[in-house]
Amino acid sequence: MMSSDHLIGLLLGTEEDWPRAFETLLGRIGPVKWDGATHNVTSERITIEPFDLRDKPRYDLVVDRLAWWYFVPREWLKKVALMDDVYLLNSPFTFQAMEKHAAYCAMIRLGIKVPPTVLVPHKNPPENTRFEYTAAKYNQPFDLAAIAENIGYPLFMKPYDGGQWVGVTRIKDPAQLAKTYDESGERLMHLQASVEGFDVFARSLSIGAETMIMDFRPDQPMHNRYAVSHDFLSPETGDEVLTISRLINAFFRWEFNSCETLVRGTEAHPIDYANASPDVALTSLHYYWPWAISALLKWSVFCTVTERPGRAADFDPHAYFEIGDREDLTYEEKLAEYRTLADIYFEVDKYTEFCSTALKHVDELMLDWISSTDFDGLLVETVRETYPEHEQEEFLAHFRGLLGMWAHERGRSLQSV
Repeated sequence: MMSSDHLIGLLLGTEEDWPRAFETLLGRIGPVKWDGATHNVTSERITIEPFDLRDKPRYDLVVDRLAWWYFVPREWLKKVALMDDVYLLNSPFTFQAMEKHAAYCAMIRLGIKVPPTVLVPHKNPPENTRFEYTAAKYNQPFDLAAIAENIGYPLFMKPYDGGQWVGVTRIKDPAQLAKTYDESGERLMHLQASVEGFDVFARSLSIGAETMIMDFRPDQPMHNRYAVSHDFLSPETGDEVLTISRLINAFFRWEFNSCETLVRGTEAHPIDYANASPDVALTSLHYYWPWAISALLKWSVFCTVTERPGRAADFDPHAYFEIGDREDLTYEEKLAEYRTLADIYFEVDKYTEFCSTALKHVDELMLDWISSTDFDGLLVETVRETYPEHEQEEFLAHFRGLLGMWAHERGRSLQSV
């Protein structure tokens, strides 16, 4: 039987918990047999250094958690995608260009229920000697208060390209509007209608062909934001949120991304869905963390072993726009068409078969590891690095309880160091 070796690169920032888990479990998977061949898959943490544009990378696939803010690795990712066909889970091209603003525009054209949104000019002009002349000749005066009044209070002012809730303000009245706009400086801002009286704030984390929709409580501290709740959406609404999430990711070539959706009654309103480095921290996902690591591991191995074509530089929205522009289709019919396109993009059937045959032992490996003292050692270390000493015992018990619940539902108990 033919054998081949594959290397996955991890491009990391400050995180240590999930990379340790990924490396540990990948090392325990062993040879992967698929399509008459044996595949040995290993991983390596990528270092950052000068690179010749003609250098050949050693990696088959890269999991990027860094390039959304660090431009040296971002430009390296573009190079290896364009020149060397290295598989990237997220396109650096669309994440650079398709920030919140462009993502809203695309989804509005597709008929998704994005709240009313207006982009307003900078409060302070950009540093450019030509601005004064250009502004005097072409910039039209505008009434910020009138724009806000038309949208309706309360509303949100948020950076057009922002992330991690930075610069997001809930505006209650004209006085707060004026003050917040004055403080925005050179940042380009959106005004967006607030979805008042929503029933559920759903955050869906998508990794390749898998999506986990979680009951998210943004007002809670990070360790308590994800509620362990399995039936908080109706089957119909849950399927709609899943379809929207998968549509967004297939459309933009994002395979490791989270989407936030406000659900009011039967209406699903996506409000944030461009997250180049979605939250996969052990101390925030807790109960859902084993699923996230398993999904990331499975998708990375699947793409590598099956030689799935890299599409990071491949962006063609026309098939989606052809559906979105049709006036003879209802919203539900458009969603069904989008879901078909997205499922084809993610090769859902092939992925499912691959996991049930070549990786059928991964879930048991994860359960074994989460139940072990080896994992508990990582949990203890993570808690000690995250929380002050006087809170560590409390948080260790908190996370052991949530992960113990996950293990107990699968017939195991946690072991402690």
